[in-house]
Amino acid sequence: MEEIRTLLQTQPLFALFLTIALGYLVGEINIKGFSLGSGAVLFVGLAIGGFAPKAAPPALLGTLGLLLFLYGVGIQYGAQFFRGLTSREGLKANAAATLGVIGAGGVSLALVPMAGIQVDQTLGLFAGSGTSTATLQAIIAALKSEGAAVGYSVAYPFGVAGPILCIYALNAWLKPKIEQPAAQQIETAEIALRNTAFLGVRFPELVARLPPGVVIAAVRRGGHNRLPSDNLVLKADDVLLATATDLAALQQSVALFGELQPGRIASDRQDLDYVRVFASKHSVVGCAIGDLEFPAGVTCSIVHVRRGDSDLLPASDLILEVGDRVGLLVKREAIKTMRAFFGDSIKGTADFSYISIGIGAALGLLIGLIPLPVPGLGKLTLGLAGLLLLALYLGKIRRSGPLVWTMPLSANLVLRNFGLTIFLAQVGLASGPKFFATVSTTGITFLLYGALILLALVLITAFFSLWVFRLPFDMALGVICGATGNPAILAFASRIAPTDRPDVGYAMIFPSMTIVKILFVQIAAVLLGS
Repeated sequence: MEEIRTLLQTQPLFALFLTIALGYLVGEINIKGFSLGSGAVLFVGLAIGGFAPKAAPPALLGTLGLLLFLYGVGIQYGAQFFRGLTSREGLKANAAATLGVIGAGGVSLALVPMAGIQVDQTLGLFAGSGTSTATLQAIIAALKSEGAAVGYSVAYPFGVAGPILCIYALNAWLKPKIEQPAAQQIETAEIALRNTAFLGVRFPELVARLPPGVVIAAVRRGGHNRLPSDNLVLKADDVLLATATDLAALQQSVALFGELQPGRIASDRQDLDYVRVFASKHSVVGCAIGDLEFPAGVTCSIVHVRRGDSDLLPASDLILEVGDRVGLLVKREAIKTMRAFFGDSIKGTADFSYISIGIGAALGLLIGLIPLPVPGLGKLTLGLAGLLLLALYLGKIRRSGPLVWTMPLSANLVLRNFGLTIFLAQVGLASGPKFFATVSTTGITFLLYGALILLALVLITAFFSLWVFRLPFDMALGVICGATGNPAILAFASRIAPTDRPDVGYAMIFPSMTIVKILFVQIAAVLLGS
């Protein structure tokens, strides 16, 4: 055993990747539907760290992993985050999480007179239960004491495992019906114009009366297919190629205009052909479809955009991302030109700009370092929450001049999942020695206190999310994850609820709750620190 301990302590990278491998093996163990997933990496890290106290790689490596995770989340969900801040659902989510954080903070402060715990230690328990390193740093800076680190190290593992167990229990108790949304598919219909109310009408007037979500991609007249234009005047027996992702809206269009005549347009490609191209060229990625300027002399129509496993209608404000597959109607002789215009490189599905991510991450870290004055409390910094805030903003704007902030979905998933895994492994290895040392000194007392604070945080947040504000279950899971803070909890929640709402809820809650936690401990330090 001593040889193994020596190997782990002299080869920290070996210890790191061994932790990752064993962690994912343990995470795959399924007991009556419950499995830890990537969260098991943290607990394997604690065990290996306790066995080999000097096996942890530098803390900077874990910080880098967390940075990659937060940046990827922000870039992907920026638009949803800012929409959520102004929506009723978003305001309810933030209110529920704030009440949960304040409630947990109140429980931690109540332990000072009731259990005789030092202020720095109980605030450390609060920071550990919320898995917030930025909060721990704020406590140490405010109280000039390392006692907070003891409480933090004991509560941190519970701050990860507790919410996972609570989410599992909530899911088993409520048994919500959460179905992964089916991939959005484009539907088409060729409609012969029979409604006399539309004869002699210009095309823009017809577009104004289309059911929501329906687009006319082409018109067939006199045996020839053509792209619609503003000066086109509709005639009897014109055939309209209608597209939509909502089949009911498409059927409504058929009833409105005339009758189905399938095969009239699709079978004839002498005038217009259909082709799919990858959006990979720098000049089109990050641009709205309405702002694209096709090559001179080329007449082309975008029928749909396929992103991931879903089809998107080509709204003028839809912003193209690297790896989008764009469906075009274009003359056959112009196909080569349009391939060159969009780039059409499949390599783009796994590529991103290192310049953009470097600039974005650097600016985010600088924002996290800016001291923010708070009346009566002094100054605080956001740390990595500042980086997440900037990433959310960059994910919303998508592009700034030549800089494209977005990245392909596949690359984003790989980047942030790898970052999360590195972070969990490093933190587990580094926290293992202090965790076991503290437990051996204090017994289970501190463990119970940490569990109590954590239960207050999770249960209060869940109560207000589910029963007071009546948020959807998958969104409520994201709110709980954002309030508790650790990415491993979010990874588990995403397995329980395979929609994008847990990710959106997390991104919407995490930055604001980090600020609330920091403000809480700084206020408590001022009031009770003496």
